[in-house]
Amino acid sequence: MPKGYLIAHIRVHNTDAFEEFKQLSGAAIKAHNGKVLVRNPAPDHREGAGQGLAILIEFESLDAARAFYESDAYTKARAVREKISDTDLVLVEGL
Repeated sequence: MPKGYLIAHIRVHNTDAFEEFKQLSGAAIKAHNGKVLVRNPAPDHREGAGQGLAILIEFESLDAARAFYESDAYTKARAVREKISDTDLVLVEGL
């Protein structure tokens, strides 16, 4: 079964408050057996509008990535993130 991935670019406006999001989202990622493959605050951005912190998280499947995103734990983390950043985020299925 193909893996599922969360790909995001996060433009943080409040770095202190972002620490709370990192703690909450980290616990949610762990609870859903996610694996952070990339977390880079200064990626070598070449094209498009997806600037900011780059993150890539692997899940066992696209359904598992969706379950993570829709979970109560990540919903709580997302509410924090939405107040202190702008985010581009997609869920995709691997090959």
